[in-house]
Amino acid sequence: MTRTNAPAERLAADERGGSLSRTDGYADLRGYAGIGDGRTVALVARDGSIDWFPIPSLDSPPVFAALLDAEQGGRITMAPTEEFTSTREYVPGTNVLRTTFTTDSGVVTVTDALVTGVAGRLPWAELARRVDGISGRVEMAWSVEPGQVLRTVMPWVSDTPHGAVMRVDGVTLALTGFEHGPHEPGTHSLAGSFTTSEGSRSLVCVSGTLREPIHLPNPWNVDRGIDRTIRNWGAWSEEFSFDGPWADAVQRSALALKLLIHSPNGSIAAAATTSLPEAVDGSKNWDYRYAWVRDVAYTLQALIRFGLREETQSAVSWLLSTIRLHGPSLQVFYGLDGSLPDGAQYPDVPGWRGKGPVVVGNDARNQRQLGPYGDLFDVMRLYVGQGNVLDTETARLLASVADQACDDWQKPDAGMWELETERHYTSSKLGCWQALDCAVQLAKEGQIPGDPRRWEVERDDIAAWVHEHGWSEERQSYVMYPGSDALDASILLHAPSGFDRGERMSKTIDALVAELGRGPLLYRYSGMQNEEATFVACGFWVAAALACVGRRDEAKAAMDELVALGNDVGLYAEMMDADDLSFAGNLPQGLSHLALMYTAILIGELDGEE
Repeated sequence: MTRTNAPAERLAADERGGSLSRTDGYADLRGYAGIGDGRTVALVARDGSIDWFPIPSLDSPPVFAALLDAEQGGRITMAPTEEFTSTREYVPGTNVLRTTFTTDSGVVTVTDALVTGVAGRLPWAELARRVDGISGRVEMAWSVEPGQVLRTVMPWVSDTPHGAVMRVDGVTLALTGFEHGPHEPGTHSLAGSFTTSEGSRSLVCVSGTLREPIHLPNPWNVDRGIDRTIRNWGAWSEEFSFDGPWADAVQRSALALKLLIHSPNGSIAAAATTSLPEAVDGSKNWDYRYAWVRDVAYTLQALIRFGLREETQSAVSWLLSTIRLHGPSLQVFYGLDGSLPDGAQYPDVPGWRGKGPVVVGNDARNQRQLGPYGDLFDVMRLYVGQGNVLDTETARLLASVADQACDDWQKPDAGMWELETERHYTSSKLGCWQALDCAVQLAKEGQIPGDPRRWEVERDDIAAWVHEHGWSEERQSYVMYPGSDALDASILLHAPSGFDRGERMSKTIDALVAELGRGPLLYRYSGMQNEEATFVACGFWVAAALACVGRRDEAKAAMDELVALGNDVGLYAEMMDADDLSFAGNLPQGLSHLALMYTAILIGELDGEE
């Protein structure tokens, strides 16, 4: 396998977090780290600014959105007033971030957490920033600047008997703290400053609710709450059972995915953000704060293998009840609350570094996609294989969905990549093949009702169709759709699915890498080299497919390279520029982390079979 135009072999440790400086007020996307509480996610830049923080939920209109609007989006800052350098890391096994600022006058650490309670997620959002003086004396400045919620409303600071609160679009924000210096409320924000010394400790806490009374937490309780949150995350991480290769990267990816799990009901967001551009000209900006059936299924595959029972059961229950509510035809994605989302809206906001549009909502909801059939059934087969038993209603639902796949597989669809032109995409047919193959097994095991003979016939017809129409002798590769010479990386998913682990898949890997590969990275399909960055998950899919066709050494070498391309705290966006390795697209991106985890687990399992 030949790699072309390889990017830098590995990023130096001090480059993985991107540039500390800003461009037109916007931070480098590589520089963001995520913290969360099971309901929302805040993104912290290397310079200490929290530029994204929807309240109370990840899919809420964002009160803090400088990520998309440096001028009026809103942020929460905490940094030295003099020139500084910064390094950071997650507290091991947690989603609590610790940033060390070094200046000429001293060193401080800032610990950022979305605080969790004794019984789990708090009823309100509670973002805590604890500052510890390590050496010398450092003047620190902080601010809480609510934004205009994508330029639709104006924030306001109100005086109450218990101090100033900030109000914006139904959200009420309160600030508490200790040793955080004098601060006078402004009309639209709060700000203050203080000086650290060796051994000193200060704290700033922002709590928020939506259309509810606000609780003003005791700051000393918040300080203890940060330590409790660290313990809570640590207890969760101890439940992992993975001790194979790339274990640290796998655990960090699992923690990144945990940020995207919506704890009120178990749904799983594709990413924590909206509108971060995939294309240089900003023509591909999407809202990923929804639960894609594909991503939920992939997440469940990882959770089941880790033995994480609570998240698995919650996500399975949410997925099945949501499909039952809106089925039997599968939707591409659903709202985190299980609703059918509305179409996209485009508020008048500049977007990251002016690369709009900013998008709220997603029009892909109306597309027909066949791939989710396979995703759903594969995870249900795995779920049952782990010793779980389906209830009668779920069993009947799955049987009806299998029947629907028999009817739908011959129809054109938008494909995995949600393309505007409907075609008979090869990988879409294979999604139906996978669904029916799983349905046959579940029926023979007595897990779902019905006579599986129809499913067997249609499954075999799909396989024959793909062998006849999806393979190109000229390209020596599976192609994107019949009569085309275009290549599509999503076909790689059907080495792990079991459709093809032989010579044709091996040759397809080589063809894809030759045309679309850039070092360990890969573009999604033919022509994307001229439109967008490489798709991070596709690089991991190459490694997984290599392992499946018996090219294990190449798979491991690719994984080594890919694992080294995350940012300084191990996070990935959706895409990565092949030349400078900058991030593009929404982040943290669930599919990127899922692909890393799945491939590591797969290689470990295949090694164990030898």
